Amino acid sequence: MLLGYARVSTADQNPEHQIDALRRAGVAAADIHVDHAGGAKASRPQLDLVLQRLREDDVLVITRLDRLGRSMLHLITLGADLRERGIGLKVLEQGIDTATAEDRAMFGMLSVLAEFQRELIAANTRDGLAAARARGRKGGRPSKLSSDQIALAQRLYDAGEHTVAQIADMLKVPRTTVYGHLSKEKKTRSVHAAPPEPSPPLRSSRICPTCGHEPTTRAEAAHQRADLAVDWLHLDPDRPGQLTIRHHCRHCEPDQPAVDIACTVCGDGPILTGPSAAPMESGALPDSILRWLTAADWDTVPALRCPDHVIQ
Repeated sequence: MLLGYARVSTADQNPEHQIDALRRAGVAAADIHVDHAGGAKASRPQLDLVLQRLREDDVLVITRLDRLGRSMLHLITLGADLRERGIGLKVLEQGIDTATAEDRAMFGMLSVLAEFQRELIAANTRDGLAAARARGRKGGRPSKLSSDQIALAQRLYDAGEHTVAQIADMLKVPRTTVYGHLSKEKKTRSVHAAPPEPSPPLRSSRICPTCGHEPTTRAEAAHQRADLAVDWLHLDPDRPGQLTIRHHCRHCEPDQPAVDIACTVCGDGPILTGPSAAPMESGALPDSILRWLTAADWDTVPALRCPDHVIQ
């Protein structure tokens, strides 16, 4: 099956020339996905969709490589992922077609470069852990809150008068830092800690999309909005080796091991949970999280940086 992808920027709002080229290459109109993006950090939902649709022996057709990759690193990772999934790539204007032996060899080099990237990240992480041990600290992410600050954050949260975001602002730390230190048991009890004040009619966005829990008080609704703002990364049961984002309230927050994937600049980021969140003493990040971070516009070499702090 042929699936086409096109992208236009704010300076080039008309995708028709790309669509026409894809149609001439044999891609059906219903199988062409178009993103309107204004920069490297812009969201590309149609690219995400076409990557989800692609199956083994399918071929992704694009007009130029720069229409596909957000950066050279993203292009290398994406190309290696397509090859590992048995998906072909055809680039019309640059004459690339992985159906030929020469271009299959080029495609194979992307896997080599991607493996080099993974080894470099693992080496950098191992070096960081070794340096930390030399300073007397064990492996793992250092806490940005003292025990007194953690206790204060818990009291403020349990009182039902402050959201996680407000507490984070008070303590001058990222939201995920506070969220990771809050006791799940106390968070559950705090549902009933606030006065039984009926909340106004709730919008569907306040209902937990995972378990369907609906807040019954204004205070609980405020807490739930903050909880649902956290991205949890789970292994996708429908796409082996891929990750999917879910959002949880306090009632369905995963009990499995979790790792905070933190930007080295701001400390913010998603939480990885499930089998992929095994202790990373070896410094090796799972391939699934590397692919997700790259697709989400993170820098992964030489250190993890979120899209707001990537080095241009």
